[in-house]
Amino acid sequence: MRLPFTLLIDPVPADSRQQNFDDTFHEMDSSAPALRVGELSTQRGDGIFETLAVVNGQPQEVEPHLSRLRNSALICDLPVPHIDQWRAAIAYAVARIPQQGEVALKFVLSRGVEHGPAPTAWLHATAAADFSAVRANGVRVITLDRGYPRGVAERAPWLLMGAKTLSYAVNMAAIREAHRRGADDTIFLTADGYVMEGPTSSVVLQSNGEYVTPAPSGAILHGTTQQSMFEYLRARGERVQYRDVTVDELRQADAAWLVSSVRLAVAVVALDDVLFPADQPLTDALNAYLLARTA
Repeated sequence: MRLPFTLLIDPVPADSRQQNFDDTFHEMDSSAPALRVGELSTQRGDGIFETLAVVNGQPQEVEPHLSRLRNSALICDLPVPHIDQWRAAIAYAVARIPQQGEVALKFVLSRGVEHGPAPTAWLHATAAADFSAVRANGVRVITLDRGYPRGVAERAPWLLMGAKTLSYAVNMAAIREAHRRGADDTIFLTADGYVMEGPTSSVVLQSNGEYVTPAPSGAILHGTTQQSMFEYLRARGERVQYRDVTVDELRQADAAWLVSSVRLAVAVVALDDVLFPADQPLTDALNAYLLARTA
């Protein structure tokens, strides 16, 4: 068992009746060349991906991630993935990586090479970064204008805003801007002042006795770990809701979190250079729950 671990995948059509996929998986030396020069994922960011956590040998939120991969493929006019094949690829990889600790497992579907074989796909597993400190201490966050008004994704679907694409240059630029301003992360806003999401996370806030996240839409991904957080809160008898959230409501919230698959839940402790109330006991309980899941 080793890390990093890389698996190339020969995608089969979504309607294939194939049941065993081992002959479509090819283990690779993670340091060896694997993609062609004309690969559109690297030339144009023309592909989609998901990253799930594997905790002590247990892959987390597999079905929500696969569902989101399929949705992204539909939005981007990519061949629809054969879900059983991708489920089998995840299981194949998990059986071959260390069974202790936290692992980030990323899987990618690309349009391939222009005028050539398509699509291409692969899976790559690496040791997750140590997020224990940020889970315990929270993050300082700034708000940034995403440059779009609310509802633009529905009016302009060619922007692909509801897909988790490989084109993450803007997301990474937003995080670098946060660092330049002395913060750790970013929350995107629409041009008309509504909360969207973080560059790599969902936003959840506690407001007026309930837990709220911006409603998933063409512009906002339905966060897989956010869904798990809501399941946990419902089991505790808390009220949860999906709805529009204004930046003013965010600033007046009782607490807020950025939630993602590998970093899990981190509390917002400052917002736009203003100290922000944090519920660290709930954050600790939530992360303990997320780390203990068996699915």
